[in-house]
Amino acid sequence: MRAHPVRRTALTCAATVTVTVLALSLKPHHQPVGTLPPTTAPAPSSSAGAGGASSGVRTVTGPTVQTRYGPVQVELTLDGSRITAARAVQSPGGDPRSRQINASAVPALIKETVQAQSAHLDTVSGATYTSEGYIGSLQSALDQARA
Repeated sequence: MRAHPVRRTALTCAATVTVTVLALSLKPHHQPVGTLPPTTAPAPSSSAGAGGASSGVRTVTGPTVQTRYGPVQVELTLDGSRITAARAVQSPGGDPRSRQINASAVPALIKETVQAQSAHLDTVSGATYTSEGYIGSLQSALDQARA
């Protein structure tokens, strides 16, 4: 009768060790914030116009998206159809916690924008509202640029 609880304890310990090892072996999706490229871009040499989506360097600004914690707005710099830079013109910052969260979330979103060359981004954990607002403004800016 006593062998059964011991067996259960051994299995529980083995499962705990397995889960811990698996959790520790996971790699973060995003690289550390310290490795982010600069978020400013050279001044655009032309604006979007008769040349269409594939001509010259230009800047396109998406609409302001209101989130639960404040507004988010994205500005893109494109060279032809390639995104060369992105920046958050506005991001939630009405309280210290929002400023803290967005100090790392916004640079991660910017870096992912330039890498992905689209609005198909992962949301940043802990900054879901900012991520969703950013992606919405980004998609609108891309739509404007490609119109």
